[in-house]
Amino acid sequence: MLKSIKSLGVAVAISLITAGSSYGASDNELLKDYRTFKTGGIIDYGKIGDSYTASLVMYLAGNQFMVMEELIQDFQAKNSDISTIYVETIPPGQILKGQLLKQGMIEGQKTAMNPDLFASVNLGHLKKLKAKGTMEDYIVYTHNKLELMIAKGNPKNIKNVRDLARDDLVQSHPNPLTEGIFKFYGSTMLKELGLLEKVTAGAQCKSCWAIEGKTWFTARHHRETPTRIENGEADVGIVWTTEITYAKAQGRPIDRVEIEAPYNQASKVNYAIGALTIGRNRDNASRFLAYLATDEAQAIYAKNGFVTATAEELTLRPIPGK
Repeated sequence: MLKSIKSLGVAVAISLITAGSSYGASDNELLKDYRTFKTGGIIDYGKIGDSYTASLVMYLAGNQFMVMEELIQDFQAKNSDISTIYVETIPPGQILKGQLLKQGMIEGQKTAMNPDLFASVNLGHLKKLKAKGTMEDYIVYTHNKLELMIAKGNPKNIKNVRDLARDDLVQSHPNPLTEGIFKFYGSTMLKELGLLEKVTAGAQCKSCWAIEGKTWFTARHHRETPTRIENGEADVGIVWTTEITYAKAQGRPIDRVEIEAPYNQASKVNYAIGALTIGRNRDNASRFLAYLATDEAQAIYAKNGFVTATAEELTLRPIPGK
C-alpha cells in the first residue's frame, strides 16, 4: 500500500495508512478527501497545508467527491488564472465543528479556518455561520436522495426499504453523530417508516455496533459501506444514490434498491453553498458560485446521479434567519 502513495511523502503516507485502517476506506478514496487541483490537469493529494495558500479553497460535503475532478478541471479551463484550487470533501458537520468553529487538525496537520466556500446538505450549518457573521448569502446547487446499497445480484432478495426490519440482514449505516446523511435524513426516513428503534435501538455512536452483529454505524464516512458489503461484513446500507452510481461505474460488485418517495427524502436534500466573508479569495469564490449555475456544471452533477437545481435555486440569496 505504501508504494501506491509513495509520491506523497513518508509523513503523509503514514498518516493516511493510519486513518485508512481506522475506518476501512480504501487508500484511493481516502486520498480524494484532500486534493489540490492545478492548471494543466495536475492533482496533488493530501497536501492539507494548501488550505492556507491556494487561490481558491473549498470545504464541501463529502458525498460529492466523485464529481470534483471533472468539475474543477472544467472550471479551471474557463478560469486559468485561478492556478490552485484546494478541495476538501468530508462530512460537513465535521468541517463546521472541527475546522470553521475551532482550529482543527486533519491527519496531524492544522487546517485553515477560513475557506473561501463551504457547502453542506444542512442549511442549518450555514445559518450558524451567518450567526457568527462569517457568511451572508448562499445558493442551492444540486440535490440527492437516499437508496439502499446491496451486493451485486441481490443475494438477500431485498425488495424495498421496509426489508430493513428483517432480522436476517446485517446492516451498515452512516453514524448519527457526524454524518448528516443519517443524522438529518436516514434517521428521519426510519422514523417515518416506524423502523428507527428496530434498526438502531436508539444508539448514538460511531465505529460501533448499534445492535450487536446486526447494525453497524460507520466511523467517519458512508463510503465505508461499499467495502463492508464487498467483504461480506454487511448485506445492506443506507447511502446516497450517487454513491451507488459511482460504485457501479467503477465496476464494483454493488447493486441498488430504490427507496420510494417521500421516504427517499428527495424533496428535502438540498446542497447549499456560500462564500465566507473571511475567505482570502472572495472574487474567485464568486466566480465559482457563478460557474455552478452554468449548464456545464449542472450536467456534470447530473451524470453522476445528482438532481439538477432550478434557476431560482441557483440565484444567490440571503441565508434565512436573524
